[in-house]
Amino acid sequence: MLSTVKKRISSLPVIPAILMSAIESAKRLAARAAVDEFVKDGDVVGIGSGIAWSTVVYAAERLGERVANEGLRISSIPSSFQASQLISQHKLNLTNFDSHPVIDIAIDGADEVDTALNCIKGGGGCHLQEKIVIFNAKKFVIVADYRKESTYLGEQWTQGVPIEVVPLAYVPLMRKLKELHGVPVLRMAKAKAGPVVTDNGNLILDTHVMRFGIIQDPASLEKTLKMLPGVVEVGLFVQLASKAFFGQADGSVKVVVPQ
Repeated sequence: MLSTVKKRISSLPVIPAILMSAIESAKRLAARAAVDEFVKDGDVVGIGSGIAWSTVVYAAERLGERVANEGLRISSIPSSFQASQLISQHKLNLTNFDSHPVIDIAIDGADEVDTALNCIKGGGGCHLQEKIVIFNAKKFVIVADYRKESTYLGEQWTQGVPIEVVPLAYVPLMRKLKELHGVPVLRMAKAKAGPVVTDNGNLILDTHVMRFGIIQDPASLEKTLKMLPGVVEVGLFVQLASKAFFGQADGSVKVVVPQ
């Protein structure tokens, strides 16, 4: 049985320009540190998804620099249509699972990360393909800024757990999630009428299922949600990351391993 604290989802606060600059610098530092430590010549690299100025954009930027400056030879597997565009933009070699079924290193951001490096992903609506890429990687490293680090999931990320569902099942699933004391909300598009549609043609239910506002057992919650017919994937990434890089406001990078 799931339990939840019902909260009104408020709009994100306005961030002053000077603070935004510090945040972008922190993202860039984290991404560059991860790429420099983990990516080597000949690697197959899984590229995460992210809108403009997300941390993974800076990872792709650094990969492009190393390819141009060092002659680094890598192949890149995207986790979404947007990631494919990012790979092309930075002149990286685009490949796929048919040619490279095993990935050496996956680099991606997160919406929130706990002390065990479990994370919530899916704010960009790409968590199904992201999880496929990460699951098939020898190592997965998280790149993020200092705001994404938490003791428990749900402390910082208050938009709920993203659940990708087939369109046929979204109404029954909303009923079932409510029976389990969840609070599901169909994610609506901002640049078109109607709901967000994923790269896979599915819908997303952002669902508050946090007990006392936090997720104390993400593994159990993930299993419970994935057992519901019609659920394609859940935006909980449990026991998958080997290291996280958090860019700090002071210009340093905090490196964390699972506790």
